[in-house]
Amino acid sequence: MGSAWLATAGIIARMTTPLPFKAILWDMDGVLVDTFDTHFRAWSRIFAELDHPFTLDDFRRTFGMNNRSILKTLLGVDLPEADFQSVSDRKEVYFRESVRGITRFLPGVAEWLERFESLGLPQAVASSAPPENISALLDELDAHRWFAAVVSGAKLSGKPDPAVFLLAAQQLGVSPADCLVIEDAVPGVEAAKRGGMRCIAVLTTNPPEALQQADLIVPDLTHLTLEHLTQITNKRSSLADSR
Repeated sequence: MGSAWLATAGIIARMTTPLPFKAILWDMDGVLVDTFDTHFRAWSRIFAELDHPFTLDDFRRTFGMNNRSILKTLLGVDLPEADFQSVSDRKEVYFRESVRGITRFLPGVAEWLERFESLGLPQAVASSAPPENISALLDELDAHRWFAAVVSGAKLSGKPDPAVFLLAAQQLGVSPADCLVIEDAVPGVEAAKRGGMRCIAVLTTNPPEALQQADLIVPDLTHLTLEHLTQITNKRSSLADSR
């Protein structure tokens, strides 16, 4: 990549060191937007309807998986397909009803969407969420313009399987090894690494000790700098203590 000019917090920075990746893959929940509480309330409602125990710890350890993986993990069985579709659809209706008018980017996200675009890096959403949820949140954020691809993993093998990230890389026309994933969930970080990609983890959902597979850990994207990006290698580093 040639030199590029980038405005950051009012300062013009000259990029002379090539970045070690060519595309950005964004998880959505917990990365673009903080939907943790909203999803928790929707799942709590579902498990109450199923008369099955559901705790915050249950939610935290399955956050980032698709609905099929969540239900199988917590119920211990595969639901019949008709039952699964009914439960999954109800959960997502509950979720979408509760996000209208309250959705905001997490700190630093809007700035980095602009910065990556100005660096000529194609960007994709690669989320376990159903496509209707992704579209609803991107509509709320007015964010469709940033993404050259939007990929739902709802009908793919769920994270930590890297299927959703590999499909997003394919749609961008970029090798997995040339992708940088931004994640918050343990299954998502594992999926990125299993896919052969670099990964930044943000601490929206989990403590740093749970995200040790990531190549870089930051409290949120306001702590991320261009210098950090040029130095991302297979060796993980952590900025979590900078909070």
